[in-house]
Amino acid sequence: MKKPRTRIQPWSIWLGATVLLAGATAFAGEPEIQIQKVPGSKFQIHWVSIPVGTEGYPESITIGSPATEKGRSADEGPTWTVQINPFSIMKYEVTWDVFDLFRQEYGILQDSRISGDLADQPEWADAVSIPTPLWEQDSRPILEGLGTAGGYPVADITQFAAMQFSKWLSKKTGQFLRLPTEAEWEYAARCGQQTAFSFGDDASLLEQYAWYFDNSEYDDPDDGYPGLGSGYRKVGTLKANRWGVHDLYGNVAEWTLDGYSVTGYAAHGDQAVAAAIAVRWPEKTWPAVVRGGSWQDDPQRCRSAARSPSTRKWQKRDPQIPKSIWWCTDAFHVGFRLVRPKTPPPPQQRDRWWDSQVESIQRQIKEGYKELRTPIVKPVTSTDE
Repeated sequence: MKKPRTRIQPWSIWLGATVLLAGATAFAGEPEIQIQKVPGSKFQIHWVSIPVGTEGYPESITIGSPATEKGRSADEGPTWTVQINPFSIMKYEVTWDVFDLFRQEYGILQDSRISGDLADQPEWADAVSIPTPLWEQDSRPILEGLGTAGGYPVADITQFAAMQFSKWLSKKTGQFLRLPTEAEWEYAARCGQQTAFSFGDDASLLEQYAWYFDNSEYDDPDDGYPGLGSGYRKVGTLKANRWGVHDLYGNVAEWTLDGYSVTGYAAHGDQAVAAAIAVRWPEKTWPAVVRGGSWQDDPQRCRSAARSPSTRKWQKRDPQIPKSIWWCTDAFHVGFRLVRPKTPPPPQQRDRWWDSQVESIQRQIKEGYKELRTPIVKPVTSTDE
């Protein structure tokens, strides 16, 4: 018996259209995978190389969708062209196993805390903000049902938390890592195609690649999100896309760096725009752009062009004033993955990609009594490779 169409997150209305049939771009060779050990731990990160400009990896691609694409929303147009530089992307979404290494440092690094009254000092700007403890009363029953150990994607975090994780992991590994821009995410999802999905326009094939509403129900209805009997799955359990990346569609939706605007694409015009220039830097906490759809979404939300705005409703049950800059109490469908640009920006420009410029967030990290901001250095241990 098919379960009721219950949602824990309201989305905007989608516009129906006819199917677009487009030709496929040839893909040459197997994707190049690099394995990186997280220093001081047993965990590894798998990176998929995206060698932009080589055969099968176009230097530019059309972002957004034509009016004829089935399931299209008005915020996906007008279409525009982005020029991409080579980068690597995480093969899998960031898991709780790795993210927990980051948040566990809240209890470890108390002695190295930098006080907010030193906010004008260079070490403050270079420091990393560590997540506060999670709200156990609200989160524990949900996370116990969804799973948090052994390869499940991290979820229920804010865009700021994802950005600070990227800064922390960059400091740990000595490599520049960050959230993808919205355009980079779509480039990786499209795999050189202009069809609705990287595998074409046939949404019936999505179940091979994505955990979404129709296949996310658990065998045991008491598992998963309470009352729904469904939820995310361990990363990488379904097919990778043609470039070797798993779960870009479904499982958990993924944060990008961009703030959301319904009419944002109109600003790009007819010129090809470089990905770094095309970033719409958030000016406020909500809304920002999440991509890919999730375990609770229908296929049209999982298309390569589909854009979803974050909303303050994702913190509806948070009793704090101000609300957490780290955690969402109602967004167990949103996580993230990182990218590693082949050519990183100069050191003096990197904080722009890691630290939020939203005034309310800056104020809270300087004044919040729970804030732990601390320098992070790459550990030197015998287990490092």
